[in-house]
Amino acid sequence: MMKKGQMIYGCGLLTDHDIYLFKEGNHFRLYEKFGAHVMDIDGVKGTHFAVWAPNAQRVSVIGDFNGWDRNANPLHARWDSSGIWEGFIVGIGAGELYKYFITSNHNSYQVDKRDPFAFSTEVPPKTGSSVAQLNYSWQDQDWMKKRARLNSLESPISIYEVHLGSWRRKVEENRFLTYRELAKELVEYVKFMGFTHVELMPVMEHPFYGSWGYQTTGYFAPTHRYGSP
Repeated sequence: MMKKGQMIYGCGLLTDHDIYLFKEGNHFRLYEKFGAHVMDIDGVKGTHFAVWAPNAQRVSVIGDFNGWDRNANPLHARWDSSGIWEGFIVGIGAGELYKYFITSNHNSYQVDKRDPFAFSTEVPPKTGSSVAQLNYSWQDQDWMKKRARLNSLESPISIYEVHLGSWRRKVEENRFLTYRELAKELVEYVKFMGFTHVELMPVMEHPFYGSWGYQTTGYFAPTHRYGSP
């Protein structure tokens, strides 16, 4: 019987072809391989972790699930000199907070790092990454069929650039609008004003709100200030 937190190695998402493309610099879907991915391996549920740390002598996953114990869940370096560390942790699922604890080859420097490929993070000033499943079922088939025509160079374009956090707020509740609230209110406003397109200022995670998203720390994690991925 597998226990929560137990490590399994050699069952990674990365294939030999992935490694070939990665070393070549031509792997354009690394977010499907790196980071934290909830999986089922031979009936065992858990999360696979993978991170590129070529100058590390040791990498482990720390989080609430192991009491942030730096020795509990070490990752293994791949044999192919790619610099990738990976491992599968049993029983870990969506919502679990985690970071990577890294010991460097340079003077054995040690540091806790957020996951650069995380799909979700804590709200700043907290800095943890969060396991997330991107299993949303899109219902935009009708829009996709006509999108090319509406983005044609022969069609009129008027772009509304907007920063989601400062465009409108729920003042009485002292909070930002959520992504779902923005989807309704922003669209209504833009259509009323006669704009055809919306350009969002960065929505990727960033620690300093005053940067308006331009000091990005997580390119694959939409900021949690306005809701979940």
